[in-house]
Amino acid sequence: MRFLPALIEWQNAELFTLTYGAIVRQLLTDLEEVDEVNKQLDQMGYNIGVRLVDEFLAKSNVNRCVDFRETAEVIAKVGFKMFLGVTASVTNWDAEGTTCSIILEDNPLVDFVELPDTCQGLYYCNILSGVIRGALEMVSMKTEVTWLRDMLRGDDVFELQVKLLKQVPEEYPYKDDE
Repeated sequence: MRFLPALIEWQNAELFTLTYGAIVRQLLTDLEEVDEVNKQLDQMGYNIGVRLVDEFLAKSNVNRCVDFRETAEVIAKVGFKMFLGVTASVTNWDAEGTTCSIILEDNPLVDFVELPDTCQGLYYCNILSGVIRGALEMVSMKTEVTWLRDMLRGDDVFELQVKLLKQVPEEYPYKDDE
């Protein structure tokens, strides 16, 4: 019965994909405006990312990242693998090292998905941009995350641009010298 864990993992992934699709469909019904659905998905992702970072840090055994470049690599290689079962690549760095692209060639969220013509402005996977933004904020990085390419819109890959707006200094609730 060696295949049983793989079967359970596949069923869990499929259930997650279908559940996410139902959530997006319900948001489209309730909110009616595609831009509002995009905002709501981003906010839902942000809330998830804020909470997910603790689980990531506890289970991944990743050491503290020294800079934004290393953090982006950890998100792409470890975070996406841990929570979505896929790895991503990080490319298109700007000269300052504050903006990059995270490329997903495979995205389990879009299995079984075709966007109707009425939803062409929808960023179906916008929850991912919110997750990244929320998680990074919890490790003191204020970011802006936007979609550049989307396979549901006919592009060859999914591409998220992550821009570091500012590194927030960590504040401790107590003073060491007291």
